[in-house]
Amino acid sequence: MAKQQANWSPYDNNGGSCVAIAGADYCVIAADTRMSTGYNILTREYSKICKLADKCVMASSGFQADVKALQKQLAARHLIYQHQHNKQMSCPAMAQLLSNTLYYKRFFPYYSFNVLGGLDNEGKGCVFTYDAVGSYEKVGYSSQGSGSTLITPFLDNQLKSPSPLLLPVQDAVTPLVEAEAIDLVKTVFASASERDIYTGDKIEIVVVNATGIRREYMELRKD
Repeated sequence: MAKQQANWSPYDNNGGSCVAIAGADYCVIAADTRMSTGYNILTREYSKICKLADKCVMASSGFQADVKALQKQLAARHLIYQHQHNKQMSCPAMAQLLSNTLYYKRFFPYYSFNVLGGLDNEGKGCVFTYDAVGSYEKVGYSSQGSGSTLITPFLDNQLKSPSPLLLPVQDAVTPLVEAEAIDLVKTVFASASERDIYTGDKIEIVVVNATGIRREYMELRKD
């Protein structure tokens, strides 16, 4: 009989999906609230969205223990920045900080897949999408997590951005108004929850615009 060996991994994947859409004067960031391991649901009420600054929000899927450690690290670095500069970080600055923080741990990475959304210095919506080791790109919309393979083609069909290789460079923000973007997010999550067992229960939608940050919720299927 073949010798069996116990395998232990420092990582887990707690599933879930995140989406962000940038508009002319807003950004919509959404994630479901289910946290799973294997075929077990650990909780149906877990928020994957973290406010990093007044106009900058991060949604993360992957290993939620690593996500919590990453959020604490970013909060500490942002506090130091505020004491030194007497102002909050802009969204593009936070995007670079997140990239540096992930890349610094590239040999034992934070197993988290992040989308960062908010408003830039001109008040326009911006979305940044990441891999686990800090490679990032500014895009008009993005999806991460266990349902991203279902959600991304849907968003591509509805919102296809111009190629970043086109010259002159074209704006990546989506043409939708805020209410249309929120409706689209609700539709993609309702669709993903039908096929992905790790996406479900409820979606938390965070809208960032000139007036501030507001949250909305919508129930999803619970099986």
